[in-house]
Amino acid sequence: MQIVFSDAQYWNKFLPLTYTKPVAELRCGILTFAERWKKLLNLTEYSYITEDYLQAKFPSPKKVESLFIVPNFIPSDALLEQIKCLEIGEALVYKDELLVAKVNMLNFSISQIEKMTDITEDILMFEKHTDLFSKNAAAIDFDFDLVTKNRISQPLSKTNGFLGNQNNLFIEEGAIVEYSTLNCNNGKIYIGKNAEIMENCSIRGSLALCEGSVLNMGTKIYGPTTIGPVCKIGGEVNNIVVSGYSNKGHDGFLGNSVIGEWCNLGAGTNSSNLKNNYAEVKLWSYNSKKFEKTGLQFCGIIMGDHSKTAINIQLNTGTIIGVATNIFKIGFPPNLVEHFSWGGMKGDEKFNLNKAFEVAEIVMARRKLTLQQEDKDILTYIFDNF
Repeated sequence: MQIVFSDAQYWNKFLPLTYTKPVAELRCGILTFAERWKKLLNLTEYSYITEDYLQAKFPSPKKVESLFIVPNFIPSDALLEQIKCLEIGEALVYKDELLVAKVNMLNFSISQIEKMTDITEDILMFEKHTDLFSKNAAAIDFDFDLVTKNRISQPLSKTNGFLGNQNNLFIEEGAIVEYSTLNCNNGKIYIGKNAEIMENCSIRGSLALCEGSVLNMGTKIYGPTTIGPVCKIGGEVNNIVVSGYSNKGHDGFLGNSVIGEWCNLGAGTNSSNLKNNYAEVKLWSYNSKKFEKTGLQFCGIIMGDHSKTAINIQLNTGTIIGVATNIFKIGFPPNLVEHFSWGGMKGDEKFNLNKAFEVAEIVMARRKLTLQQEDKDILTYIFDNF
């Protein structure tokens, strides 16, 4: 049986992060939504129902018996058991929205569903991009228990200072942690395989430092924060989610933010996460084409994949940064930085598409990865249509 991850209800709520990927590929806690469900359901075959221009990279479903699922929630034990016990033609509905269904994709339609059961409990639902950092503490707690169950942590070197319950710390094989301070009193700390915490780092959980990621010397981390895999972080960060292969390697503050993949924040880049008047933060909505209230007092930036900032860039509270932008001009960029902006200011010329490919190829080659034709096609579609 395959899992079919559906973007039907929520894809546009996570833009600009989902311009380049389905919702299932977003990360919070330790895992992506897709990784979490594969582990929970013990299934290895999976596919996606997403935007047409993404399907070449993220394959569409095979015509077989499938578990159709909206991936961006974390189930209770009872709900997970309900999902596992579904029969063909049965579905679970949450707040009038189809959440999970067991169907045959050979002739899939809503009419195939013969029995719909309402979920009456409140579930941990991630409905928009800011939920990735706002609800990250619960996601880290859930994933920590899921990933470390019945396993033994590597020992913490005695060169480190430690506060809290030792059961709230887990260090994977190959990780290096020396001469730093780790505080688990307020949240769990997970240190992934081959990750490194350099000397004089100060960490207050919750933290998920995913595989191959590095905290540079003197980094200050306030949780709940997720980093990685294969990221490099320095300076001061607070309640952020940094997706794979992105770097903020130098001094500067970043808080209450989500950073996409293959991004880089130059030395001294700082992001405000609180307005001077302490007012509720508004963010640009790609769906409504206007700035909308978030319900949050603290909100920094949401940055799409392949975007960069130069040294000493200053970013306003509640800034949305599109895909493949290059921000280097003096002064605060606007609260919406357009895709492929060359400079970051309103009205700036677009970054040449072929030059954007060249940068991505160089950046990915440093990680021994290649920019595939599917990736170029996705970036081209965004360049031409958004």
